[in-house]
Amino acid sequence: QVQLVESGGGLVQAGGSLRLSCAASGDTFSMYTMGWFRQAPGKEREFVAAINWGAGYSTKSADSVKGRFTISRDNAKNTVYLQMNSLKSEDTAVYYCAAKRSGAIFNNEYNYWGQGTQVTVSS
Repeated sequence: QVQLVESGGGLVQAGGSLRLSCAASGDTFSMYTMGWFRQAPGKEREFVAAINWGAGYSTKSADSVKGRFTISRDNAKNTVYLQMNSLKSEDTAVYYCAAKRSGAIFNNEYNYWGQGTQVTVSS
């Protein structure tokens, strides 16, 4: 079982950047596929980006963030990151980190979730 703690959220102007971090503990981090999701007020939670476990660390991201957001991981630090550039007001949401052990990257089903971190983009 893994525990997840997000950090790095905050208030930023449109066009600015933020980097979110998600620190994992409790299990072998390198065995987990990691994902980022977000939920805006009044909307359902949506997938943002994911990075696979194992060799290659393939990634995928939602069309709405492609070219602006980058997911990466540092297994030595048990941490996954979400670098967010060219932020827009529609990126405002609570961002959640998620994990699944040895899970496939092609589906959005995750077993473990963090508490979330608020990102607010002012226009």
